[in-house]
Amino acid sequence: MAISALGYLGVRSDKLEDWSDFAGRLLGMQKIDRGGKALAFRMDDRMQRLLVSDEPGETLAFMGWEVARKSDLQTYAARLDAAGVLVHPGSRELADRRFVADLIWFEDPMGNRVELFHGPMIASDPFVPGRPIDGFNTGPLGMGHAVLHVKDIDVMLPFYRDLLDFHVSDYGLVPYGLYFFHVNNRHHSFAMVGSGQAGFHHFMVEFLNLDDVGQGYDLAQLEEGRVAYTLGRHTNDYMTSYYAHSPSGFFVENGWGGRQIDPATWQPHETHDGPSFWGHERLYLPEEGGRKRLRDMRLEAAERGRRAPPMADCPWLYGELAKQGR
Repeated sequence: MAISALGYLGVRSDKLEDWSDFAGRLLGMQKIDRGGKALAFRMDDRMQRLLVSDEPGETLAFMGWEVARKSDLQTYAARLDAAGVLVHPGSRELADRRFVADLIWFEDPMGNRVELFHGPMIASDPFVPGRPIDGFNTGPLGMGHAVLHVKDIDVMLPFYRDLLDFHVSDYGLVPYGLYFFHVNNRHHSFAMVGSGQAGFHHFMVEFLNLDDVGQGYDLAQLEEGRVAYTLGRHTNDYMTSYYAHSPSGFFVENGWGGRQIDPATWQPHETHDGPSFWGHERLYLPEEGGRKRLRDMRLEAAERGRRAPPMADCPWLYGELAKQGR
């Protein structure tokens, strides 16, 4: 029994036109019109990866997590029910709207809707990006990652770790609690920010080509206030990325070169270097409202010579080169 990947995300928003431009033109997803009340977006051969529904709220509507086998749905349902979590079977109509064979849904301790599904539908026509890009790093790694604000990590941690079998990759306690979880070889597919708030922090999409990130960064800088974090590199998953303000207020991380791990041998550990080796200046924060503190952490890490391994020592790169016969 295993949850294998983040399959899809849903967002509530009445800004469909803004999302059409943001996800299609800036992120490079393929827009699929769902009849005026919703927009869907493709990233690969799946029928949909992102669904934006014309509803008030401007926040996360649901997270869809793929399971390895159909029987896993019943196994998780029984486990959750035994823990006092109300589990709902997905109707045929709901499964059709999600383009999956079967699903169940429930809420986590903070009211976030979680859907577990099996049997995603594959599109018959090829993926056509919204702008010229080489594509996204999806497949068995899933759509990317999703990150939540949480009020109480001590409540949320056992729910995802113990009930849903999310595995801790690493965690940081300074300047605030951060927990990262893997469900496949991607360093993390899920994370929680112990900000004391509730809601959606960001989701991440990983491009196949660094130039696609850079060209998107150029486009984002043409719009006043669109860039939330400048270009930078994270300390734990080595992702080179920038963050954009979405039309709904939360962030979307646009990344490349994320770290892949071996879940069978990985050991969770505490990190002490802060979120980023360099960059990722939080443009939305006031100078004394956290922005300076995070900058000082980056500068301190630089003084200590902290950096990612050279590309020549990167297992992910070796794997990619091997696939290409180089």
